[in-house]
Amino acid sequence: MTTEDPLIGHVLAHYRVVARLGTGGMGVVYRAEDVRLHRGVALKVISGVDAASPQAAERLYREARAASALNHPNICTIYDVDTDQGQSFVVMELLEGQTLRERIAGQPLPLADAITIARQVAEALEAAHRSGTIHRDIKPANIFLTTYGSAKILDFGLAKRVAGLTDADATRAQLTNSGVTLGTVP
Repeated sequence: MTTEDPLIGHVLAHYRVVARLGTGGMGVVYRAEDVRLHRGVALKVISGVDAASPQAAERLYREARAASALNHPNICTIYDVDTDQGQSFVVMELLEGQTLRERIAGQPLPLADAITIARQVAEALEAAHRSGTIHRDIKPANIFLTTYGSAKILDFGLAKRVAGLTDADATRAQLTNSGVTLGTVP
């Protein structure tokens, strides 16, 4: 028996949810249409039991703040973060292509491709580190390879700011506690 996703066809703020793109450890990503600007976007929403958790919503907002502070061609662009009808979500650029995990699929990459991808990811991480943001969850599933040949880092859900923290930011940083496993365990 197939159950239809209740968000498909639904409108959150001014984003019409069109299709499910993928599921991660803490959220679901959907293709959506920005009905104001008439463009495709990706929406990341909190999934499962965490959907109603204020801590999960704060983590999502923190992810959006961390990623939106970065401006680099190899980092997925964040457009907005919002909560509508009790559902918190991040709005980001809609990418066409596949994750590095999908591209590898148990097979080695040609050396030239591996070097190009590694260089782009390293440049993006260097820019993030320069701005005081540590990603903390780099893996093939969080590197997206666009149809135009660019590697883009996704999912700043476990990112940590390490430079220029205010007292309020330092307090919020405690959303990730010692001994608590978040993200993809393997």
